[in-house]
Amino acid sequence: MNAPDTTNLLDLGPDGLKAFFTELGEAAFRGTQVMKWVYQQGVTDFAAMSNLGKALRQRLGEVATIRLPEVVFDQSASDGTRKWLLRLADGNCIETVYIPEDNRATLCVSSQVGCILNCAFCSTARQGFNRNLSCGEIIGQVWLAARLLGQFEPQAPRRISNIVLMGMGEPLLNLDNVLPALELMMDDNAFGLSKRRVTLSTAGVVPALDQLRQRSPVSLAVSLHATDDALRDRLVPLNRKYPLRELLAACRRYTDDKPRARITFEYVMLDGVNDSPAHARQLIRLLQGIPSKINLIPFNPFPGSEFRSSPAERVLAFQNLLIKAGFTTLTRKTRGDDIDAACGQLAGRVQDRTSRRLRLQRQAAAGL
Repeated sequence: MNAPDTTNLLDLGPDGLKAFFTELGEAAFRGTQVMKWVYQQGVTDFAAMSNLGKALRQRLGEVATIRLPEVVFDQSASDGTRKWLLRLADGNCIETVYIPEDNRATLCVSSQVGCILNCAFCSTARQGFNRNLSCGEIIGQVWLAARLLGQFEPQAPRRISNIVLMGMGEPLLNLDNVLPALELMMDDNAFGLSKRRVTLSTAGVVPALDQLRQRSPVSLAVSLHATDDALRDRLVPLNRKYPLRELLAACRRYTDDKPRARITFEYVMLDGVNDSPAHARQLIRLLQGIPSKINLIPFNPFPGSEFRSSPAERVLAFQNLLIKAGFTTLTRKTRGDDIDAACGQLAGRVQDRTSRRLRLQRQAAAGL
């Protein structure tokens, strides 16, 4: 049992780790050494960190810990997708999904317990919202997946090549914890992924999007799903706070000083709702001048949903119009739907222990 006053080193980004060791009276490079042990070799026992002095290892055992979520279950789908249900220290649960493909292996990571945004087509939204995840709970998902996939072994069969913050939650409403986790994903002394292989997905929290542009070089995905404010107000209620005009202006700012950057726009295909040729033409007009690619996402039905997935031929016609207009457009394969791991299906069995009053206060603070 960890002492309540110990510091979970997973909660510290690269700079935070260096500062932690400086405060202990040690050289800052000790933070880099520990980072390599934890994130490159998968070592969580301070006693095994052989390039640290014995006295420092003993001291770390007294003042620090490496506390990870607990794996509740581990499910594999027929297509190779793998989903983990993880229990946090307070009893809440989140979900993390691994998606292997021929040329990449993507990990989909959660940033909150549940989600506050209440998007109409998303199963996660039905579960309610509890709280933000800490940096350690975010990067802990990556560490656990790496261990369970054998990535820390000398002859690792498959490494995580891409990470997307596209699981439960809106990452831009948890920026203070998301940013140090992103740094660990990209730091050469930690997971060492390229900035083009780490993607943050947002429904469009405009002020935080501008902060992200200034503070992190990660790739950006925007959950768009509609081509006019009236429909997007219905599908993505956050649009009432930050309408399309403001969101797309923020997207243009995001790529202003990034000449090679492209924003991925996510567009879930809903039968008879947003999938007509007229919608495709309006989408083309909206995204003119924004370096972008478009992901069309077949809707994944869930119990109680009012929506159906667009027929395949309509999705193809929509895609062809976008391609003809010069947009790189892909239709995302439905992955892991037999274990509820597909887009919009993560539920996490959220146990909401907050009072209604506190939840409403959180919504007000988020401007929702």
